[in-house]
Amino acid sequence: MTTAFPRSLPVFDANASAKGRDLGDLPEWDLSDLYTAPDAPELKRDLDWLEDACARFAADYEGQLAGLDAAGFLEMVQRHEKIETVGGRLMSYAGLRYYQATTDAERAKFLSDLQEKVTIYTTPLVFFTLELNTIEDDAYAALFTASDELARYKPAFDRIRAMKPYQLSDELERFLHDMGVVGDAWMKLFDETIAGLSFTIDGEELPIESTLTLLTEQDRSKREAAAHELARVFGENIRTFARVHNTQAKEKEIMDRWRGMPSAQMGRHLSNDVEPEVVEALRDAVVAAYPRLSHRYYELKRKWLGLDVMQVWDRNAPLPMESDRIVGWDEARKTVTDAYAGFDPRMAEIAEPFFTKGWIDAAVKPGKAPGAFAHPTVTEVHPYVMLNYLGKPRDVMTLAHELGHGVHQVLAAGQGEMLASTPLTLAETASVFGEMLTFRAMLDTAKDQKERKVMLAGKVEDMINTVVRQIAFYDFECKLHEARRGGELTPDDINALWMSVQAESLGPAFEYMPGYETFWAYIPHFVHSPFYVYAYAFGDGLVNALYAVYQESPEGFEDKYFDMLKAGGSKHHKALLAPFGLDASDPTFWDKGLSMIEGFIDELEAMEE
Repeated sequence: MTTAFPRSLPVFDANASAKGRDLGDLPEWDLSDLYTAPDAPELKRDLDWLEDACARFAADYEGQLAGLDAAGFLEMVQRHEKIETVGGRLMSYAGLRYYQATTDAERAKFLSDLQEKVTIYTTPLVFFTLELNTIEDDAYAALFTASDELARYKPAFDRIRAMKPYQLSDELERFLHDMGVVGDAWMKLFDETIAGLSFTIDGEELPIESTLTLLTEQDRSKREAAAHELARVFGENIRTFARVHNTQAKEKEIMDRWRGMPSAQMGRHLSNDVEPEVVEALRDAVVAAYPRLSHRYYELKRKWLGLDVMQVWDRNAPLPMESDRIVGWDEARKTVTDAYAGFDPRMAEIAEPFFTKGWIDAAVKPGKAPGAFAHPTVTEVHPYVMLNYLGKPRDVMTLAHELGHGVHQVLAAGQGEMLASTPLTLAETASVFGEMLTFRAMLDTAKDQKERKVMLAGKVEDMINTVVRQIAFYDFECKLHEARRGGELTPDDINALWMSVQAESLGPAFEYMPGYETFWAYIPHFVHSPFYVYAYAFGDGLVNALYAVYQESPEGFEDKYFDMLKAGGSKHHKALLAPFGLDASDPTFWDKGLSMIEGFIDELEAMEE
């Protein structure tokens, strides 16, 4: 395999990093489809081209958009798309290479230097969206009716135009663009503070990720120790976290006021291409379902754990009947690809090169970024999937999830750079669907009731974390931003808002230890992407409703599903769901998805009788 990183890097034994577990031959990325090396002549060529192309684009079009005819506008769009492709290819390579070894100073410097150059080169393009929104509505509509080829791009431009009512003068917009680095400084303060936290468990110093992982340990005393230590360290740093949240919420309030945004959430709804009333229908449906979902499930879990009352450190505890079976890589691959093929052979065919051509980086290695993701790179290349595979059954579900993203990204690539990517609300469609296919296949092969019970409970727990917990997070953010409009919030004020949503969502099975009120402090989405969290619940609910349609009437479903994925970001959620007889703006739509979770809990309760 051709690799893109220096030979001076040590080669890590993936199985040694996996604590001695023999997981099989784990694949790693071959980034040569992007560039063969950081000093490859093609990389320098593309960087030089980007600098020149951005300067020429600004020289040719700044101040000219309103005068372009359809042919001229189409040519401009195609030039802009080529700039997006080259810039995206450069940043994808640098980013992926960095994620493989985040502690490698050379890779970090390469990424940072490249990011700086690309930012400088693309700054002259700021005029593009600003000027687009100054074109009169009639002239704008006429452009797209004059050319079928141009009309294809209209959904992308409609999303840009959605910001038109909230756009400020060109001068103010440029000022805010330049001032963005100041707001970013608060994110960096948050990130650096989190990264610098140290937790002491049994005399060992641990970073935050390792400490949070202890909350899923089988040994209850370890979970308890981790929860108390998290609370202690968060408490010591709570003033810093409160300052970050106060400042960012105030900055957002000022920006929203100047733009005339009707709510703190509106900016996120616009970027997600979703109507506020649809999000509120989702939120209301989930909150109304708390007693039928999380409250019932956690009562079952309390009994399984043999506790009179659960503490917060029991929420993600493994079940007593869970096995510690290790799933090798070959078995994981077969499980997922068989499940995909069982739905439609085309799914397995699209997934195959991920395993055979270096599109997956699976092993746990020192310095590698944590977590998992699927990065689409650019539409003329292909996606790359990153895992930290340790052979746990849930790692198999993570493979199914990220591979679903990959399949979606491959299918949508035909839309081109401007239309391939979906809004956050739709981005989880194929990943959650792929997970559901794999889960159902594994459930069908469960060897006994005990194994089936563990699988069902694990799935319900994942769904509660995705739907219930994220909507509780959303409610917390709504309360936080609303309260901040009335003045500075003390740490105790924010703590109280956090606890108001936790007790409501988790239910009466829990007690809350002193210190749990500070656990809002470490969640990055609140700082990096306000109101992002509801997209998780949106995606899960949408897929559950889709899967219910598949179960009820499978005839012809596969072709409609493939068409949906191929559409990428070229259609609104209403148009994408219409062929399935679904409508997310209908309040009963969300109940259809939530009833699937409820059905799993019904089955778990029946097993207890």
